[in-house]
Amino acid sequence: MGNHRNLKFVLLGTLSAGALLTALGCNSTQAKPQPAPQAMPVKVETINLRPVPRTTEYVATIKSRRSATIQPQVEGSITKIMVKSGDHVRTGQVLMTIDPLKQEAIVNQQRSTEAQMKATFEYNKSELARQKGLYEAGVASKQTYDQAVQAFENSKAAWEAATAARISEQQQLAYYNLRAPFDGIVGDIPVHLGDYVSSQTLLTTVDENKDLEAYIYIPTDLAGSIKMGLPVQIVTSIGEPIETSEIYFVAPQVDNAIQGILVKAPVHSSLDRFRNAQLVKARVVWSTAPAPTVPVLAVTRIGGQPFVYVAVAEQNGHVARQRAVTLGDTLGNDYAVTEGLQSGDQVIVSGIQFLNDGVPVRPMS
Repeated sequence: MGNHRNLKFVLLGTLSAGALLTALGCNSTQAKPQPAPQAMPVKVETINLRPVPRTTEYVATIKSRRSATIQPQVEGSITKIMVKSGDHVRTGQVLMTIDPLKQEAIVNQQRSTEAQMKATFEYNKSELARQKGLYEAGVASKQTYDQAVQAFENSKAAWEAATAARISEQQQLAYYNLRAPFDGIVGDIPVHLGDYVSSQTLLTTVDENKDLEAYIYIPTDLAGSIKMGLPVQIVTSIGEPIETSEIYFVAPQVDNAIQGILVKAPVHSSLDRFRNAQLVKARVVWSTAPAPTVPVLAVTRIGGQPFVYVAVAEQNGHVARQRAVTLGDTLGNDYAVTEGLQSGDQVIVSGIQFLNDGVPVRPMS
C-alpha cells in the first residue's frame, strides 16, 4: 500500500516538472523579439526658399483701345452684307449697303433743280450785261438797270443754293455704304438682308486687333496698396500664365456701383488669343518674398486639410511624419507654403499612397 502511494507522488512530480518545462518553453517563444519592419525607399526633395509673389486674383475684362459700334446714319432696308463675323477688314472696306434708290432719286431731282437755277443765272447774267450797255448809252433807265442787277444777284444765289443742296444730298449717298473705320475684326452681325434699319439699329462692331487692355476693379479697402507699375499676371481659367503686364493707369475716383477702383494693364496678345469684352483672370502681384515651395504631387488632403510627409531622422533611421501645411498660390508645378514647412525639411515625393505616420523610410535624392 505504501509503495503504491510513493509511486503516485513520483508520477505527479514528473507531470508537474513536464508542465513547468512546457510553460517555460512557451514563454520563451513569446518573448522572442520580432524583426523590425523594413524601411521603405522613398524619393525626397529638400525644401529651399524661393521668391514667392503675394497676389490677389480678380476677374478682368479685355477691351480694345479702338472699338467701334457700327450704326447707320440713314434709314432703309439692307440690300448687301459683304462680311461675316470674325472677318479681318481694312480701313474703308464696305461692310453693308442700305438701299440707296430713294436717295439717288433725291440727288437726281436736285441736279435738275441745279441745272434750272444755272440756266436762269446764265440768262440774267447776259441780260445784266445788255442792260448795262443800254444804261451807259442812255437808252435804258437807271431803274431798268437796277432791276437787271437784282435779278442777276437773285439767280446767282439760287444757283449756288441749288448746287450746295445737290452736293449735300450726294454726300448723303455715302452713308448708304457702311465702311470699316479702321483695320480690325468684325463682331457679331445681328441683322439680315432685307431688315429695315434706322440710326438706333446696331449693325455690328469692329475691334482693332491690337492695343488691348485689361480692366480690373480693385476693392477700395486696398486703395492704399495700389500703385503704378504693380505687376499683373493674366492667367487661364486653371491658373496657367498667359502673359505678365503691369498697371499703367489708376482711376482717380471710385466706381460707386461696385465700390471698386479701376486699374488698367496693357495686354500684348492679339485678338487671335483674346476678344473684346472677354472675361479673364488677372493676378495683381502686391509683393514678392522668399518662402518654401513644395511639389503639387507631394500634397495630399484629408477632410480638406492639406498635408505632406516629411522624412525625419530618429534613432534607428528615418520615419515618415505627417505634417499639416497651409498652401498659397501655385507656381508652375509647385505650391507656395505659408505655414508648416521650413528650409531644409525633406519632403517625401514618391510612394505617398503607401505611407502612414511613423512608417520607417529610406530617403533617396
